[in-house]
Amino acid sequence: MAEEQKAKAKTEQAKGKLKEAAGRVMGNEGLEAEGRAEQSKGDARQAKEKTKDVFRH
Repeated sequence: MAEEQKAKAKTEQAKGKLKEAAGRVMGNEGLEAEGRAEQSKGDARQAKEKTKDVFRH
């Protein structure tokens, strides 16, 4: 389960970066903000999983 969540975090971060870049190129502030939000969600998920790992070991 933990590996699945880590992969999901990486996917969210990557998708967010792509959306942010696309929004910046197209001048679409909404898409850019959506991308940053998705990256933040991925960052939070990754931090949560790292914290769990610390307490497991």
